[in-house]
Parts: sequence; structure tokens; C-alpha cells
Amino acid sequence: MCPAPVSEGDDRGYLIPIGGGEEKELDPVILRRFVELSGGNDANIVIIPTASQLDDTGPRYEKIFRGLGASQTSSIPIASRKDCNNPEFADRCENASGIFITGGNQLRLSAILGGSDVAQTIRRVNARGVPVAGTSAGASIMSEHMMAGGEPDSSPSEGGAVLAPGLGLTNAAVIDQHFSERNRLGRLLSAIALNPFLLGMGIDEDTAAFIDNHGVLEVIGSGTITIVDGGDMVYCSAHAAQRDQGLGMLGLKMDILHEGCHYDLTMREAFPPTGDTDNVCSI
Repeated sequence: MCPAPVSEGDDRGYLIPIGGGEEKELDPVILRRFVELSGGNDANIVIIPTASQLDDTGPRYEKIFRGLGASQTSSIPIASRKDCNNPEFADRCENASGIFITGGNQLRLSAILGGSDVAQTIRRVNARGVPVAGTSAGASIMSEHMMAGGEPDSSPSEGGAVLAPGLGLTNAAVIDQHFSERNRLGRLLSAIALNPFLLGMGIDEDTAAFIDNHGVLEVIGSGTITIVDGGDMVYCSAHAAQRDQGLGMLGLKMDILHEGCHYDLTMREAFPPTGDTDNVCSI
């Protein structure tokens, strides 16, 4: 599924996958920047807490975003496929200046939201400039190929990653979250073994990728983002491996990005923070 087409004169809105566990109280830099991109004091932020089954998830983010200056915040109580096709809920997304998808269970998100009126509205408004942020499960569902599960392991293996359809807000990368904290490198590599053309994006907690309309991301937060590029891989044993067998993958490229680093998802190239050229190696 490709991202929704951008009409002439429009620019695609930011995509902001967050690795989960973002700072919400002391110095919420990620959430504050999302509010600013959504219009600041004029922001109308709609929260989709579907992945979470906790009653206070939506109201909690409403309060947080109001505290950061948003004039309007509201959560949509989507708990079923029927809810997703409620015209009122689609209209609220249509009129939002920012959309935030909370964490929880990403399979619950995909099973309830997938292909619905609300999902199509989210895709459409992002194509006309509305930023969409998601944390944890809300980050994973942004991609066309959604990371749905897999065993924590440092090594790739056959069956080590479970993929499911996502919202298709980007088809450039498969996104994983709580990355370093839950030792998820192996399952990200396993996913890339199944489709080497994809980029793998592993996002640590309290860390976000702010992806602009040109497909260039900036890292914000206290952790790192791991980018795995299998595009030039010269060998992979996934086609012949037995269940749970370790995989050989030769020719992979990996970049580890900290705050201020950039990555061009189209050119597949990483850049240091602006002005920090002293530590760039040259040959």
C-alpha cells in the first residue's frame, strides 16, 4: 500500500514514529514539537487510543497536549470496526490539525482500523499536510509492513519476525519500537531478510523520528534510532532456512543515529547533526 497521493499545491505532513516511553512531564521535547507542528496554540489534536484498553489513556494525552498549549484536544473512543466507520469520528480526523495514535497492541490497531473510513481519513489528511504521530504500537502501524511480533534476540532467524499490514503512511521502512530496551535487533533483521528492499527502523524509548515531506528524518530524544539497509545485501539464507534457524545476511549496512542526526529515506544516507563535521571520518 502506497501512501495517499499528494495533491498539487500540498505538502505531505510530518510522520512522527516514537519508540514508546516518551517523556511526558519534566521536559516533553517530543510531544512539545508535535504540538508545535500541529499549530501550537491553534492546534486541534485528535487522539486515537484504540491500541490501549486502559480507560485513562485518551484523557491523559488530552491533558498533556493542552498543557503544552494546544487549544483543542479530544480522544476518539474507537473500540470496534463499527466505530471506525462512524462518520462523526472520520469527520473529527478530517478537521484535526494533528493526529496522535497511542501505544498498546498493534494487532488490535490493525484489526480494528485497517481499511476503515477513519484509516482512510488519516491517510488523506496526512497527504495534505496534517502531522501524524504515534508512540509504540502507534509507531509500528504507520508503515505498510507493520512489525506485529517476534522473539527478542540479537540474531536474525527464520520466523524471527511477524509482519502484518499497517496503515501505509510510509512504505520506505518497517518500524520497530522499544528497540534497545527490549533487544529487538534480531527481529528487525529477520524482517529485512524477508524483504531486503525495505529499510529497518528501530526506535528506542523516549526517541522519535520526525520525517518531513521530503522523506528526511531528524532524531529527537534521549535514545537512538537504528537504521538497517539490506538494499545492497549480496547473500541471505532466508529462502532455505528451517524454522528458528539462524540466518546469514552478507552486505548489510547499519547506521546508529542519535539526537540531531538526519537520515534521507530516499537516498538511504545518514548525516551528522548540523555543524558537527569534526568527527566525520574521511578516507
